[in-house]
Amino acid sequence: MSNQALIELSELSFAWPGQAPLLDIPAFRLEPGETLFLKGPSGSGKTTLLGLLGGVQRPDRGSIRLLGQELTQLAAGARDRFRVDHTGYIFQQFNLLPFLSVRENVELPCHFSKSRAARAVTRHGSVDQAAATLLAHLGLTDPAMLARRADSLSIGQQQRVAAARALIGQPELVIADEPTSALDADAREAFIRLLFAECREAGASLLFVSHDQSLAPLFDRNLSLAELNRAAVASEV
Repeated sequence: MSNQALIELSELSFAWPGQAPLLDIPAFRLEPGETLFLKGPSGSGKTTLLGLLGGVQRPDRGSIRLLGQELTQLAAGARDRFRVDHTGYIFQQFNLLPFLSVRENVELPCHFSKSRAARAVTRHGSVDQAAATLLAHLGLTDPAMLARRADSLSIGQQQRVAAARALIGQPELVIADEPTSALDADAREAFIRLLFAECREAGASLLFVSHDQSLAPLFDRNLSLAELNRAAVASEV
């Protein structure tokens, strides 16, 4: 069995121009199939870290390896392609396209990634069936739902559509950035357990970033970004 991490960071540092270092992370690993809760309060650098993991930004120095690929060695276009092939995102505001149907929103990653489309077809027979199956597993079982505009949905329904979009085509990594902030406690836990089940089914690792520490015990491992980030310690001295 390979001991290669899904994500591995080494001596990673980043600062916005003219500002003090925001991130200084000596080491971090996320293992294949692991669910990790990362506590990151507002202003801690969590959004910047997620941008670095997705290749949206490049670090000032250090290494970012995803599935063994050194992201800092890729050009911007290649980083974008690598991100859509291997990473699914669930955003805090969900970022659904309001003028598209539920089905069209869920299937979007497969239009940008041939590899995710191929995995969806291999697993489910078609991209359409993959979208319908994921939505059903996440509790959206009404076939008429697939044709509704995304902006006609409740917050809880939008959240599940966003999760299905992240999971379609079996990306190896799912990143969730505060996706439960608009839900009550019972709905948050129910959603997370559904998300765990779908990540297990797809063989995906889950990096879940939130400030809600009450959710942490549900995960395989939990960390505070401040524990990883030497820049946070330096700013407090």
